[in-house]
Amino acid sequence: MKRQKQNSLRSMHQREALIGWAFITPQMAGFIIFVLLPLFSVFMYGMQDKNLLFGTSSFIGFGNFTRLFADPLFTKSMINTLIFSAGVVPLNLIFSLLLALYLGKGKNGALFVRGIIFLPVVTSGVAWAIVWKYLLQGGTAGPVNWLLDQIGIAGPNWLFEKGWAMTSVIVTRVMKNLGMNVLIFMGAVMNMPNDVIEAARIDGAKGWKLFYKIKLPLLMPTVMMVTIVTVIGSMRVFDTIKLMTDGGPEGSTMVLVYYIYHQAFKMFDTGYASAIAVVLFLVVLLLTALQWFMRKRISYYEA
Repeated sequence: MKRQKQNSLRSMHQREALIGWAFITPQMAGFIIFVLLPLFSVFMYGMQDKNLLFGTSSFIGFGNFTRLFADPLFTKSMINTLIFSAGVVPLNLIFSLLLALYLGKGKNGALFVRGIIFLPVVTSGVAWAIVWKYLLQGGTAGPVNWLLDQIGIAGPNWLFEKGWAMTSVIVTRVMKNLGMNVLIFMGAVMNMPNDVIEAARIDGAKGWKLFYKIKLPLLMPTVMMVTIVTVIGSMRVFDTIKLMTDGGPEGSTMVLVYYIYHQAFKMFDTGYASAIAVVLFLVVLLLTALQWFMRKRISYYEA
């Protein structure tokens, strides 16, 4: 009787294990085929002198990686990527948090404002970039400069002047992705413990002091998560750069992902492009790990 019960339990556990494997196998297969194998291939291609046009390939070890140190365009694209991230991440976090705090109060028009803010998120990135490229045309051909001209201001050639080109792509990218972070922050704002906030108000905390001393610490875990996601997104931007500036003027908006595209599909140097992709992967990994380890110092809710 005892043996039969053990056999029955064993068969039940085996059946449950098989059902579990059946559920996770498609996901694991997709992860291996579409993530791990391409990632491994990129590392391997980075050690080859591989030409996409002629189909030639030869192993050169770390030759592509040593070539990076002597490539001024790589250095420039790395600096541009850091500038782009340094512009996008703070602006996105500050405005999304402020909007979430405002919308979380449920004031008049909150639903309408929420819809307007989230609309760019569901808009195609290609369509968004093309529309803004039209709006930011130089002279008075573009609607933005035309409006500025009506009030006596001569607008710059937004996408063809070095400083203004980077500013333009940063601002348009912030507006494109702002709604998603607002939505995430709104969930955190609406789940803040009201008793803690009310107790702080009774003790005299209000305005900036209430936000800095009470609300921000409560929101810090969400801030950390949003920061990591926004940093990763800003480091791998491509569509906005490609469609609005094509890396110009004079390479002032050429970021790392666009430089990878340039080397792989314009110069057909797939091996060198793979080496740059490996460096980008390591940079993103390092920044993500740094933010993750800093969370215990910044967030009060991390053990």
